[in-house]
Amino acid sequence: MSFPDKAARTKCWNNRDEYWKCLEEHAPKHSSTSGEKIPTPCQSLRKSFEQSCPGQWVKHFDRKRTYDQFKEKMAQGYDPLEERTRAEKRAN
Repeated sequence: MSFPDKAARTKCWNNRDEYWKCLEEHAPKHSSTSGEKIPTPCQSLRKSFEQSCPGQWVKHFDRKRTYDQFKEKMAQGYDPLEERTRAEKRAN
């Protein structure tokens, strides 16, 4: 696939934004990089997003959203080591 022209990039970004908006509404903590099932109301938007963007872009945008979520949690005082310790205690 050649580099998308301006119209194709705009379509890709618009579909990404619509998909992310749906996730925020229906599953704000959803992470596309974790293999979680896509919420039913967002499945068609995900398909449009994947069809309108190059595969590498989809992967990049998925990672970006997951990273942005992580940064937001860190700004609110999230401690990944503390969460891991709690999870280990629950498992035992």
